[in-house]
Amino acid sequence: MSHGNRFLFTNGVVSSSPDTPPVTALLEAHPGAYTTTRTHNNGSELLFWGRHLTRLSNSAKILLTASPKLLFENPEKYGVLFSGFLTRSVKWDSVIEVLVNDSMRKAMPIVLKERKCGVELAITALVSGNLENLSDFGGEFDEESICEVLDVYLHVAGYVPPLFGVQGNGARLAVVGPGRDVANAKYSDWVRLRKPLEKLRPPSITELLLSNDGDRILEGCLTNFFVICLKGNDEDNNFAEQKGLQTFRSVEIQTAPVGDGVLPGVIRQIITQICLKIGIPLLEVAPSWSQRELWLEAFITNSLRVIQHVDTIQVPNSWESVESKTWKEIKWIEKRFEDGPGRITSIIQREIMERAGIEMFPVASLNS
Repeated sequence: MSHGNRFLFTNGVVSSSPDTPPVTALLEAHPGAYTTTRTHNNGSELLFWGRHLTRLSNSAKILLTASPKLLFENPEKYGVLFSGFLTRSVKWDSVIEVLVNDSMRKAMPIVLKERKCGVELAITALVSGNLENLSDFGGEFDEESICEVLDVYLHVAGYVPPLFGVQGNGARLAVVGPGRDVANAKYSDWVRLRKPLEKLRPPSITELLLSNDGDRILEGCLTNFFVICLKGNDEDNNFAEQKGLQTFRSVEIQTAPVGDGVLPGVIRQIITQICLKIGIPLLEVAPSWSQRELWLEAFITNSLRVIQHVDTIQVPNSWESVESKTWKEIKWIEKRFEDGPGRITSIIQREIMERAGIEMFPVASLNS
């Protein structure tokens, strides 16, 4: 039923296999849109669950129109039937919410029974197209029949979140390759597509960053990427030195815009709202490596780590060297930040966790 503390459910039914694969194996095995979040407060709450359901349905809708093969296996095999399916007006948000919550309702009691105290749960929900039943509907599709051509996989595993602010817990990043296609959707095939980048990962690196030119940094393979930098205005910089950066006037947060080819991550969305609320300037522009002398802090985000400060970033001395067969063939330039998260990163982290409390989704409410 489970391997260690891993569980796999298909349409709410727990796998009978004695060996539950890691989540990467599940994602490689099935096309589809997915999202990953985790529990909070000793397994009692789901982090930003409503936002994850919205992002999941948005990803499915994007794939359906932009690249159906990333959502369904061999859609061209079904010809006219599949074309008719694409033209139907479907309330995808409600369909996916019902399917995923139904699976969660069946899965969580089983998982929580075996969860160890103090361990959170990493939860990945994958919605994958299954067109084998398409011919049963004779070209007539309603929301009930749409449910029959979607499978929901839930992968649940124990997860111990890294402590924020602890020295040595910072991320070590390396820029190694180009951005993704259909980057505004989160899809399972990315697990396979990013594998060739692993040969360029130096041993100490904890996350790989993507760039199309070696200068403008887009995102990480698993994260969104942010820098806090001086605005480059001498007057503001002098003001910052006098005030010890006790004001946001002299700095701005930079992160690549979705239009450049980055995933609109859940935590990324929350940070843009936080910055607007508390008055930290946020500029949606890809951070430029050539301007790194202005970078004061950097952090990465996703829904497991939430936010993690960056210790180091390294970039190939020559961008052409990313065509190398191994990281050993590349000469690297490194940017090092002060130990531990900076002041603004810490402010952002506190605001995110406050927002998590406001938007908490009790696991128990799945049954209501």
